[in-house]
Amino acid sequence: MKTFFALLMATAFLLTGCQKDENPDIYLFTSFHEPSTDGLQYLYSLDGLHWDTIPGVWLRPEVGNDTTYADAWTGETKAPAFYPNHKVLRDPSIVQGPDGVFHLVWTTQWMGSKGFGYASSRDLIHWSEQRVIPVMDSIPTNNVWAPELFYDEEERQFLIIWSSQIPPEEYTAADTLGTNACHRMWYTTTRDFLTFSPARKYYDPGFNSIDGYLLKRGTDDYVLIVKDNRKPGYSNLFCVFSDSPYGPFHSPSTTFGRTYSEGPCAIQTGDEWIIYFDQYHPQEYGAVSTTDFRTFTPIPDRIKVPAAHKHGTIVRITRTQLEELLEAASTAA
Repeated sequence: MKTFFALLMATAFLLTGCQKDENPDIYLFTSFHEPSTDGLQYLYSLDGLHWDTIPGVWLRPEVGNDTTYADAWTGETKAPAFYPNHKVLRDPSIVQGPDGVFHLVWTTQWMGSKGFGYASSRDLIHWSEQRVIPVMDSIPTNNVWAPELFYDEEERQFLIIWSSQIPPEEYTAADTLGTNACHRMWYTTTRDFLTFSPARKYYDPGFNSIDGYLLKRGTDDYVLIVKDNRKPGYSNLFCVFSDSPYGPFHSPSTTFGRTYSEGPCAIQTGDEWIIYFDQYHPQEYGAVSTTDFRTFTPIPDRIKVPAAHKHGTIVRITRTQLEELLEAASTAA
């Protein structure tokens, strides 16, 4: 408790010591902790490199399957892997719409779910009723993993990317280099989070891949960061490129991140981009610096990420919004 209030006072000093404005110049990193049954947590940073925890849980999972399900390939009744009888919130991805509303999507179950969770908020403190968006209800699969939000300014709509299992009969020779079940990426679009376009295939490198993260570098210049999910011997990250957020993507970069890296997200700071990712064997957050998304420099000595932080995304918020979050955290404590 003393540590938290010391942090609050130090942050207040930093904020009041700077010119106060409403520019979104604070970085907020969504987070969850294993076993993912608690809910949404936050980190914040003033420089995009050094992160501190905002204490508390800001959205507790209330939706998603926590009972048995029928395996899409065998029909066998199974219990959700790892978290039976619990609602979970994993891989929280956040984006702010042009009207100022924050939108959040997340993985609702390791296995046994055919949709992702969704909620919205104007202040990051009070959230709407949670819903499951059943994007794969009519498509055979056993999961919907790591939904990622992107706002397409040109089309004025939200793009959501995720990964789902494919049937064993669709495995390629490259898929068989790994020993785990195989995934491909899908997407849907929406303007209002009430109606959604039918799920469509997104990016298919010809092998098991998950955790797509999309960013815009400039006009007609998009980068998709992808995890090669074949194991063992793979399980690292690479980038592909397109002139459209909807693909097609091409020209894979070299891989980066040590083996067993996942959950990438990226921010631009000055002339460089920082790509963060979850290194989960052993648990330690990693980052690389890049200017071209083809050459990558590990920067472990430049970043500070609290232990237990896992797989989130980063959004910019104002100093006032951070102050309100810290005040709400102190009140709850």
